[in-house]
Amino acid sequence: MTPNTKAQTGKPVSGTVQDSTGLSVISASVRLTSDKDTLQAITDLDGKFAFPSVKASSFTLTITSIGFEALTRSFTIAADRSSLVIAPITMKYSSQMLQEVSVTGGTLVTMKGDTVEYNAKDYRVRDNALAEELVKKLDGVQVDKDGNITAQGETVSRVRINGKDFFGGDIKTATQNLPADIIEKLQIIDDYGDQANLTGNRTGDPEKILNIVIPEDKNKGYLGRVGAGGGTEDRYQAGGMFRASNNKSEATIVGDMNNNNNQAFNFNTRGAGARRMPGGMGGAGGAGGAGGFGGGSNGLTKSYSIGLNVRSDINDKITTYGNYSYNHSDNTTTNITDATYNYPSSQIVNYINGVTNAISNNHRFDWNLEYKMSQKSFLKLSPTFSLGNSTTILDQTNDQTTNGERQVIYNINDDGSRVPSYGLSGLYNFRIDDKGRNAFINFSLNSSKTKQDQDRIINTLNYSDDDVVDTYTRQLIDLDNKGLNGGASLSYIEPLSGTSNLEFTYDYNFANYDNLRRADTLSTTGSIDYSPQLSTDFDYTFATHKVGLTYRYRTEKTTLQLGGAVLPTRLTGNSLYLDNNIDTKRTGFYFVPVFRYEYKASRTKVFTAEYNGSASEPSFSQIQPVVDMSNPQNTITGNPELNAQFNHSLRLRYRNFDFATGNVFFAMLMANLSEDRIVADRSVIMDERYGTVQQTSYLNANGYYDVRGFYNYSRPYKNRAYVLSFRGGANYVNNVTYTEGVENIAKNWVLNQGIDLQINPQTWLEIRPGVNYTFNTISNTTGNQTSTNIQTWAATLNNNITFIPTWVWGLDLSATKNIGYGNTVNANPTILNTFLEKQFFKAKNGMLRLSAFDLLNQQVSVGRTITENSIVDVRNNRLGRYFMLSFTYRFQKFGGVSGAGDPNERQMGFPRPGGAGPGGRPGGL
Repeated sequence: MTPNTKAQTGKPVSGTVQDSTGLSVISASVRLTSDKDTLQAITDLDGKFAFPSVKASSFTLTITSIGFEALTRSFTIAADRSSLVIAPITMKYSSQMLQEVSVTGGTLVTMKGDTVEYNAKDYRVRDNALAEELVKKLDGVQVDKDGNITAQGETVSRVRINGKDFFGGDIKTATQNLPADIIEKLQIIDDYGDQANLTGNRTGDPEKILNIVIPEDKNKGYLGRVGAGGGTEDRYQAGGMFRASNNKSEATIVGDMNNNNNQAFNFNTRGAGARRMPGGMGGAGGAGGAGGFGGGSNGLTKSYSIGLNVRSDINDKITTYGNYSYNHSDNTTTNITDATYNYPSSQIVNYINGVTNAISNNHRFDWNLEYKMSQKSFLKLSPTFSLGNSTTILDQTNDQTTNGERQVIYNINDDGSRVPSYGLSGLYNFRIDDKGRNAFINFSLNSSKTKQDQDRIINTLNYSDDDVVDTYTRQLIDLDNKGLNGGASLSYIEPLSGTSNLEFTYDYNFANYDNLRRADTLSTTGSIDYSPQLSTDFDYTFATHKVGLTYRYRTEKTTLQLGGAVLPTRLTGNSLYLDNNIDTKRTGFYFVPVFRYEYKASRTKVFTAEYNGSASEPSFSQIQPVVDMSNPQNTITGNPELNAQFNHSLRLRYRNFDFATGNVFFAMLMANLSEDRIVADRSVIMDERYGTVQQTSYLNANGYYDVRGFYNYSRPYKNRAYVLSFRGGANYVNNVTYTEGVENIAKNWVLNQGIDLQINPQTWLEIRPGVNYTFNTISNTTGNQTSTNIQTWAATLNNNITFIPTWVWGLDLSATKNIGYGNTVNANPTILNTFLEKQFFKAKNGMLRLSAFDLLNQQVSVGRTITENSIVDVRNNRLGRYFMLSFTYRFQKFGGVSGAGDPNERQMGFPRPGGAGPGGRPGGL
């Protein structure tokens, strides 16, 4: 480190600056003053500073850094000493950015193990910004128009606040409700589960977590907002949010009602509970490609939602937290499908028009109890419950042509279902001694039951030689499916030295399924007859035992993990089909290797390589030797001779942050290879009753692999007034399947490249243009494929401008050009959303907003799904043009200080209507 002054005769002085956690403070400004010296230095990547020559024996150090309180201390060099090495200096975090500090580099991004941490104060966001707008500015992070988050090329699956799940990990409930100005840090975490969090030993694939850190001074008080709005096309929205906290406890309530496609909660997200990394085997899956554009949910939706999230530190040992959410949703979607299915001997072309109405009521309850029994022992229990009721009506017309033979199929489905599920998971960790000996146990037990009534009408018109054969089928189906699954894990860690240990593990997992499908046919005369061909009755149990041994070596810069496990499996089942009892028994034995290597070149440069092996047992429906005719046009036959497939997975990651320039670079490469992959063998026959019937069976095949890469490079200019970002990726899938017994290799490439520019010189001016290009292509060795290439160009422009102190204008423009889709579904929409907002009161916490959504009335959804022998293009309707006038009032008070006098208060806005709009939520509140 070279100070900013000329060398002078004197004694060297050096030291280290760190934060309260012991981590180095990078690029802190260190100023030395005395009656003989005025010197300046900057701390390096390890927080160190040095002055080679200090003339005075007594001097004062003044240390400043963004996000920390300024620090001043005096020192004296003893006369008998030739130098002075100052003990580590600890800086305290500050709730306010220091105005006197000017850093020309970029944001403060730090890497702590599996965590990438962003200092929220280093990012400019407008007044009244929500957390989602702050997340959009993070390097290597993207937020789509539906509010879904991708970080370093991987999907973020859940959100936490101060380390605890918020509404069960529901991402959008947090990012679209919390204000940005209460956030101190944002962390992207590779979470390996509770065991890794407690012991530090990582196994399996991590889950991407967004953790929002709220400082103590903003976590003691309350905040909230209420609002309502109405608009054209009878659109309405009303609701609010209230959060009260005192650092030891907090409660948040969210309520919303609207008919502009806003869902307040995502019921596909559940609380992590005492999360167990799977010790058994996953299900086998296929591969394909997909493309699409736009944002917001399909169709037209009205919903009513309410939810409560609470946390309480009962004392220093006991913490409890959880949530309850309820949602009523009524969605109507119309779609057009253009599908082509290719076989060596035939080609099927489908044009489908359909309307679906789905009404659902969902309840979700998650709870957690954490008990620090002592300094060495920790207990966690997590009960869960959910209940879903739904009614779905489908009216669909399928105009299908097979080698010139035409048939028209009319489907009318009326389905009702009730799905309760409940479970309990828990863990106990005991740190035997301070040398690293540790014992860990966890368990889970989950039960679910699906009760469904289906009324399905299939009317098929077969056209042949000027003759029409009319076939009518009506099925009355009762489904009664029960499932019970769970397991337990044991772990013991034995230290070998200060840098290495051995871990012994045992995992037991089981799954019991009982499935009953009774089908009756109803004729045109009204008679009801039991149909054994359309009915199934089977139950099975699958269990695994996994015994493993892992060696781990860890130093400050290097982590090495080598190990393996043996995995015996057992599957037993029984099927009742056409009055025949069919018993199935299968056993397996597998070796599962484990490898992980991490090298930290510095605090900001990290390389990680991970390999995992896993075996995937076929599902019971894939091996039971019966014909599933629940859909007469698509039948499925199991293969009892299937072997389990074995999956090899390699993951490489590199992360680099250059504080001197502010440049951020993330890169990731993943590869998967499958042995004995379970693949489909599809064929087509002509049936006298149902016309063209596609049949599916299963077999094992080798040759499948896929590779996926991603990179993000961000470069800031002028203290992040301007940030230029490049991101891109390439996915390749070499899929192996069969059509009519002939091997088919489907090679699918998906390439994408995006460029974004953030223009944010002041908080009142924010402009973000961007462009993205995607290319998707597939080729098959069986040939006979058409329209296999699609290209999508997407240009975006977002801005928020406060052109006078109390007036804000926002714009969200996206223009998309699609090339290669079928003519019946292709669309090139230009979506334009905008709003004009007037702010009231001294704190600007009253907002009257006029919003316009989809001004050009072109909102539509187009997507493509590719399999080994099919290309399916789908076009769905979405919420179109409307205008809305709304009023929102926001309030907050922290630490006894009300936000009413703070001109920098930011608004708590509503989540975006229909998933579209700039940060200002046009059409919302």
